[in-house]
Amino acid sequence: MEVKIVLCNCKGLCPSFKETDMDTLLFEIESELDATYAVLNAQLCGQGGNAVLREVLRNAGDETYVVVGACAPEAQVKLFKKLLRETGFDERRFIPVDIRNTNNEGVITRLKEAVQQVAQAA
Repeated sequence: MEVKIVLCNCKGLCPSFKETDMDTLLFEIESELDATYAVLNAQLCGQGGNAVLREVLRNAGDETYVVVGACAPEAQVKLFKKLLRETGFDERRFIPVDIRNTNNEGVITRLKEAVQQVAQAA
């Protein structure tokens, strides 16, 4: 099993990320979680962010889970449904996690819980 983590910080303008230090978060994630890598995009739902996520999904192996830390999981499912369909990525291996309204420790905790659930299910 492989886990890749993709984060969004809503252009850095969303007040729900004011307590999160995105400059140190990726290092903390890669230090504390069993993930292949963690990447950050300023706006996953924008053109550039869609391109990044498309590449991650296209290049994912059959045992790869993609954990996306961003807005509400329901919104992520709607926003990225077309990309999932277009890339043929198994929606069951797309794990949306809400990382808003917390600090780095809270983000790590939420992502860690998601990765642990994936590991138990695999």
